[in-house]
Amino acid sequence: MIRAVLLDLLGVVYDGDTQIAGAAAAVERLRQAGLPLRFVSNTTRSTRRAIIAQLAGMGIKVADEELLTPARAAVDWLRRHGRQPHLLVHPDLEVEFSGLEGGSGRAVVVGDAGEAFNHASLNRAFRELIAGADFLALAINRTFKDADGLLSLDTGAFVAALEFASGRSPVVLGKPSPNFFRSALADLNCPAADAVMVGDDAESDVAGALSAGLGAALLVRTGKYRPGDETRFDPAPTALVDDLAAATDWIISHAAA
Repeated sequence: MIRAVLLDLLGVVYDGDTQIAGAAAAVERLRQAGLPLRFVSNTTRSTRRAIIAQLAGMGIKVADEELLTPARAAVDWLRRHGRQPHLLVHPDLEVEFSGLEGGSGRAVVVGDAGEAFNHASLNRAFRELIAGADFLALAINRTFKDADGLLSLDTGAFVAALEFASGRSPVVLGKPSPNFFRSALADLNCPAADAVMVGDDAESDVAGALSAGLGAALLVRTGKYRPGDETRFDPAPTALVDDLAAATDWIISHAAA
């Protein structure tokens, strides 16, 4: 029985600045069904405040504790380990890492830096890594659906380049890290086996959630989804559905009474 719901954002709730049809109503139906929600996003170009404001503009009210992002997970990691970040992230995200100066060591933090990805910035990060800095990847997604409706390179390609050059493997903080999914459920008093994930990425969202022990993971045909994605990664989706509205129908029909 489903007792908690994890929702991806980009490609599930919205595309760019546009709500995917029926998404706000679907979120409200899940709330009315009494199901606790966590919004688990690998988005690394926007701050938490900007994401919450964007959702509010679509009529979806999200409390701070309901949103989990890789940047928050990275800040927690840096504080626990006493590291000062060397950031290779989008300029809009840098504010999330303020106040972390003075750590006893260094850690390279890689997110979707967009136009800030260039040889010079990658080489600076590479030199930090070979000098001994820790290696944190906010996400390792291969692609994302860009504002023009086409797929673009995501963080994973640049993380892979740094991993290849430095011979260092990163600590992955966002999806598909099992710890990311478990953190989302930590304060819900819900076993992973009673939770469901809804996403448009068959690898990071769906296979990642199932590998982390979630009881179900639904793949939507919106966002970055392309025909055949449901067969490309293992474990395969629990169900393939048209959109969040259809996922909500499935979830409510499998929810605990």
